[in-house]
Amino acid sequence: MSAKSAINKEVFAPHDEKMLGAVQVKRRMKKKIPFLATGGQGDYMTFICLSVTNKKPAQVSITKVKQFEGSSAFVRRSQWTLDQLRQVNGIDPNQDCAEFDLVFDNALDPWVAGSATEKCTFFQILHHTCQRFLADRKPEFINCQSKLLGGNSILHSAADSVTSAVQKASQALNERGERLGRTEEKTGEMMNSAQQFADTAHKLAMKHK
Repeated sequence: MSAKSAINKEVFAPHDEKMLGAVQVKRRMKKKIPFLATGGQGDYMTFICLSVTNKKPAQVSITKVKQFEGSSAFVRRSQWTLDQLRQVNGIDPNQDCAEFDLVFDNALDPWVAGSATEKCTFFQILHHTCQRFLADRKPEFINCQSKLLGGNSILHSAADSVTSAVQKASQALNERGERLGRTEEKTGEMMNSAQQFADTAHKLAMKHK
């Protein structure tokens, strides 16, 4: 089972929630936290997760989930509702990068994802979720490439689907054309044979007169 599947099963499912997406992250600028405040738990992995309740009206949350070294359990830490998200900063609108900031009413979290691709996938899900569940006060997405907001990705996906459909239709027509061509060819051959038979029969009939 992947880490994200395990998080969904252990952290969200018991609370009748469904995880929509998650990205593994590290903090870009480490906080100076006293040793006692951390509980001496050592290294850990952090995931930023997006989830929605199964019950209506749906409530969407952004949750920080951690897995501490030496433990297989995932622990729910900080949590915000989606409408507390004020700004999503993609850091660089001109090229792929793994860094991003999430700005909430009461917090700013500067993160770096495991890869630019993971960040892109999470941003697409986050942007789509904001458009779907927030009627107003949608967060501002800044310094984002269009593909991070689903632009190029969705267009490419649609284009691929259309291209695939056209190719399938073209192939079907070609196959049908080939079948029709073969039928017409066979029909022509039969007509020629019939004509030759008729001509031969006519000649024979004329000889016997």
